[in-house]
Amino acid sequence: MVWQRDAMKYVPFGNTGLSVSAITLGCMSYGESGKGTHAWSMDEASSRPFIEQALEAGINCFDTANVYSLGSGVSSAARLAT
Repeated sequence: MVWQRDAMKYVPFGNTGLSVSAITLGCMSYGESGKGTHAWSMDEASSRPFIEQALEAGINCFDTANVYSLGSGVSSAARLAT
């Protein structure tokens, strides 16, 4: 399924004046599989299609944490989202 950016709904991010997509992409599966406790993590090349589709759909909220593949998931998601 191909999503259209104008179909995404956005909600206020607290009282910051920013809006975030109503859908968040969880990034626990992204990063270097050899790092951390998630041997099933996908490397950056494998993650790229998911991040690209999320961006095309208008998703601008990505759930990352420094414990996902010992931080490599955060770095990977940041590179792919820019």
